[in-house]
Amino acid sequence: MRVVSLVPSLTDAVARTVPGALVGATDWCTHPAGLDVVRVGGTKNPKTDRILSLAPDLVIANEEENRAPDLDALRAGGVEVLVTEVRTVPQAVTELDRTLTACGAPSWPRWLDEAEAAWADPPVPGRRATAVVPIWRRPWMVLGRDTFAGDVLARLGVDHLYATHAERYPRIPLDELRAARPDVVVLPDEPYRFTADDGPEAFPGLPCALVDGRYLTWYGPSLAEAPRALAAALRAAHR
Repeated sequence: MRVVSLVPSLTDAVARTVPGALVGATDWCTHPAGLDVVRVGGTKNPKTDRILSLAPDLVIANEEENRAPDLDALRAGGVEVLVTEVRTVPQAVTELDRTLTACGAPSWPRWLDEAEAAWADPPVPGRRATAVVPIWRRPWMVLGRDTFAGDVLARLGVDHLYATHAERYPRIPLDELRAARPDVVVLPDEPYRFTADDGPEAFPGLPCALVDGRYLTWYGPSLAEAPRALAAALRAAHR
C-alpha cells in the first residue's frame, strides 16, 4: 500500500500505525518527528503532478483542509481519494478507524484506545466557562459553528461564544470580542501562531490561555494527551 496524506493529523496517525505505508505528505505534516517521505506542497496548494508521480494507491484528505478542485484532479489522474469529515471527537475516532483500515492497518491501534479512554472521562471543572477562540488576526477570526475545536472545548467545560454563528470561522472586530467579556480567551499556536507576546495584549483584563494547536485541532495520536494538556492550559490562565 502506497499512501499520500494531505492532512497533518492523518499523516501522524498513519505513520504511527502503518509504518512504511506513507510515501508522501504535505509540508505542514510535522509529526511524527523525522518523517522521511516526499513533500508534496501545502494542504491548500498540493502539487498534484508530484503526487501522481508517486503512483499512490490512496490519497487521504479532509473536506475542510483540502480543496475540492485538487482532489478532483487527483481522481482524474486515476488515484483513489478518501475524504474525511471531522466535526466532533466521536466522529474523529470513527474517521480515524476508517482511514487506518483503508491504509492497511491490521488492527485498532493502542493509541486510539487510549484516546477513547481519555475522552470518555475528560477533566471538566465544576463551573462551565465562556470563551472566544481567535484563530487569526489581521483580520481577527474566531471559531464559529460546527467545528472540531469547538467540540473539544465543550467537552472540557468551555462554551465558546460564537458557536451559533452562521459562519464556521467568522471575522469579528476586536472591539466586539473584547466587549463580549468571556471568562477566557483561548489562543492556539496554529493556524496563527499566538504567543505570550503576540495575542494576550489585545485583550487587557481578560484571562488568556495559550494552548498547543495540535491538541486543540488535530485528531490523530495527540487526542490521547489533549484533554489533560488543554485542561492544564485553561487552569493556568486563571492563576
